[in-house]
Amino acid sequence: MKHKSLLIVSLLFSTWLIAQETPSTLTLQEAIDYALINNRSVKNAVRDIEAAEKQKWETTATGLPQINGAVDYQNWIKQQVSLLPAELAGGTPGTFVPVEFSPKQSINATATLSQLLFDGSYLVGLQSAKVFLEISENAKIKTDLEVRNAVINAYGNVLLAEENLNIVNKNIEVLEKNLFETTKIYQNGLAEEESVEQLQITLTGLKNYLNNVKRSKDIAYQLFNITLGIDLNTPISLIDSLETLTLQNISLELLEADENIENSIDYQIAKNQEESQELLLKLEKSSFLPTLSAFINGGYSGYGEKFNFANNNQEWYGSSLFGVNMSIPIFSSGMRSAATQRARINLEIAQEELTETEQQLKFQISAAKSDYQFAIEEYQNKQQNLNLAERIEEKNQTKFFEGIASSFDLRQAQTQLYTAQQEYLQSMFNVITKKSELETVLNTLNY
Repeated sequence: MKHKSLLIVSLLFSTWLIAQETPSTLTLQEAIDYALINNRSVKNAVRDIEAAEKQKWETTATGLPQINGAVDYQNWIKQQVSLLPAELAGGTPGTFVPVEFSPKQSINATATLSQLLFDGSYLVGLQSAKVFLEISENAKIKTDLEVRNAVINAYGNVLLAEENLNIVNKNIEVLEKNLFETTKIYQNGLAEEESVEQLQITLTGLKNYLNNVKRSKDIAYQLFNITLGIDLNTPISLIDSLETLTLQNISLELLEADENIENSIDYQIAKNQEESQELLLKLEKSSFLPTLSAFINGGYSGYGEKFNFANNNQEWYGSSLFGVNMSIPIFSSGMRSAATQRARINLEIAQEELTETEQQLKFQISAAKSDYQFAIEEYQNKQQNLNLAERIEEKNQTKFFEGIASSFDLRQAQTQLYTAQQEYLQSMFNVITKKSELETVLNTLNY
C-alpha cells in the first residue's frame, strides 16, 4: 500500500508539473493557442461566462418552490400583564385584576413553503438571464479575437526586432571593415581625412541605433510574454521567421471574402444591447400586471416557566396555515408610466446604435481590405527597393575604393540602404498585422 501511495503522489505531482510547464519554443499558431487559454483577459472572460450561468440559474430559482424555516425563542425578563375586570373573579366592580396570559418562556418552530404563481417581471427576468449569458459568451469571443490579434502583433514585433538586430550587426560589420580599409588608405596618403570621418559618423550612428534595437528587442519579448499570460522575464524562442509568416499571410482570396456584417462580433454585441433594452421595456410594462403567490406553513409551539423544552414530557402544539397573496398595482402617480416611456426611449437609442454599428462595420471592413491590399503591394514595392538599394550601395562602395565616388556619395548610399532595410522589415510586419485586423473585423478565423 505504501508503494502504491507513493506512485499515486508521484503521478499527481508529474501531472501538475506538466500543467504548469511554460513552453520554451513557439510557432505563431502555438502562441495563439497558448494565449487563448492562459491570457489573463481570456481567463476572466471564461469566469464571466461561468458567473452568467450561475446568475441564470439564480434568476430561474426565484420562481421555483422556496422553503424557509424559523425558530423563535422568547424569555420574558419581566412578564407583560393584562388587566381584567375584578368582578369576573368575584371582586369589587370597577376594579381590575392583573393577569399574566402566557408562560415565562416559549419556543415557536415553523417551516414555510412558498411558490410564485405569476409575476410578469419573473418571466422577463428569465429572458434577461439568457440574453446576459449570450452577452458574456460574445464578450468571450471578442476577447479571443483581441488576444489573437495582440499575439500576432507581439510575435511580429519580436521577429521584427530580431531581424533588425541581425541587419544592424551585419551593417556594422561591413562598415567597420570599410573604415579599417579607408583608414589604411588614408594613412598611406591615398585618401582624404574626410572619408574616414564620414565613415566614423555613420558607424557611430549605427552603434547608437544598435543599442536602441537591443532595448526594443527586450521590451518586445516582455510584451509578448505578458500577452501569453506568463511571467515577462521567461525566456522563449520563436520558431517562425518574419519572411515565412509574410508569405503565409499573403491571401488575395481574403480580399473577396463575404462582407456579411452579421458575422461580426461587434454587430452581435450591439444586437445583444438592443435585445437588453427590449427586455427592460417589457420589464417596465410588467409592472402594471398583478403578482400572485401562494404559501403553506406548519409549526409547533412549546411553553413553560423554565427551559425544559428538551424534556420528553414537554407538550408541543401544532399549527398550519395556507394562503394566497395577490398584489395589484392601482395608482403610482405616473411613476410606472414614466419608467415605461424612459425604457422605450432607451430602446430607440439602442436601435440607432445598432444601425450606426452596421455602418461603421461596413466602413471598417472596406478600410481593412484596403489597408491589407496596400500592405501586400507595399511589401512587393519595398522588396524591389531593397534590391535596388543594395546594388546602389555596392556600386558606390566599389567606386569609393576606386577613387571615383566621394565619401559623401558612399554615406548617402549607405543611409539609403539602411532606410530600405527598415522599410522592408516594416512592410513584412504590416502584411501580417493587417491581415489579422481584416480577419478580426470579418470574424473569419480558424483557430
